[in-house]
Amino acid sequence: MTEKAPRAEIAAHEGAGEPKVESPSRVEAAWGLLRRNRRAVSWALVVLWAAVIFLMSANTGADLTDGDGLVARVRALLMSAQVAWFGAGVDLVSPFAHFCEYALFGFLLQNALGCSLAPRRALLLAVAAASAYGVTDEFHQLFVPGRACDPVDWLVDTAGATLGAFLAHAALRRFQPPAKR
Repeated sequence: MTEKAPRAEIAAHEGAGEPKVESPSRVEAAWGLLRRNRRAVSWALVVLWAAVIFLMSANTGADLTDGDGLVARVRALLMSAQVAWFGAGVDLVSPFAHFCEYALFGFLLQNALGCSLAPRRALLLAVAAASAYGVTDEFHQLFVPGRACDPVDWLVDTAGATLGAFLAHAALRRFQPPAKR
C-alpha cells in the first residue's frame, strides 16, 4: 500500500497545473550531445579537413585537369567560365580553390582552438597553424607528379586561413557571453 500512495500523489499533482517534463526530441538530444562534445567534434572536423587538403594535394596534375572525377569536372566547368570571362591566359581557379580550401581550414581551426584558448590567442594560433600546414602542403606537392611547390599558393592559403579564422572569431564572439570575450 505504501507503493500506491506516492503514485497516487504524482497522479494528483500532474493535473494540478505543474509543468509536465517531456523527453527531448532526437534533434534536441543530438544538439545536446554536440554541445557536450564540442571540443572533440571541432578537432575531428579539423583533422578531417586537413586530410581532404592532403588528398587534394596528392592528386597529380593530370588527375585535376584530365580526369573524369568530381574535382576534374568542377575544375573544367570553372575553367570554361574563366576563359569566357577573362581569356585563356588567366588562371584564377587554382588560387580561388586554395583560398576557399584554407578559409574553411582557418575557420575550423579557430573554432577548435577557441574551445580552450582565449579568442585572440586562438585566432593568432589558428592563422599560424594553417599557414604552417600550407607550407607542408606545398612541400608535399614537390613529390607529386605534375604538381609544384609554389610560394604564391602558400600566400593565398595563408590569406584564406586568415579570413576564415577572423570569420570564426567574429561568429564566436557574437555567441559568447560578454565575460568570456
